[in-house]
Amino acid sequence: MKIQPLGERVLIEPLAAETKTATGIIIPDNAKEKPSKGKVLATGKASDGKELTVKVGDTVLYGKYAGTEVELEGTHYLIMQESDILAII
Repeated sequence: MKIQPLGERVLIEPLAAETKTATGIIIPDNAKEKPSKGKVLATGKASDGKELTVKVGDTVLYGKYAGTEVELEGTHYLIMQESDILAII
């Protein structure tokens, strides 16, 4: 699979949601929060041809409802604007 985001877009693989709270309580599937952390798999280019701030391999935080969900070969990904990314961690 080869996906190349266009423009200032980024392809992100969301990291798995937490299954336990800090105190050890198991969270059921229907109560889990949508993940807001993921790994950058591919980036586009800025309109001026420069590289984006985020790089492939970065772990990033993004808004809960940011991006567009896509499913390829049974795996879920997000494609979003670089401006939707809140931080690199």
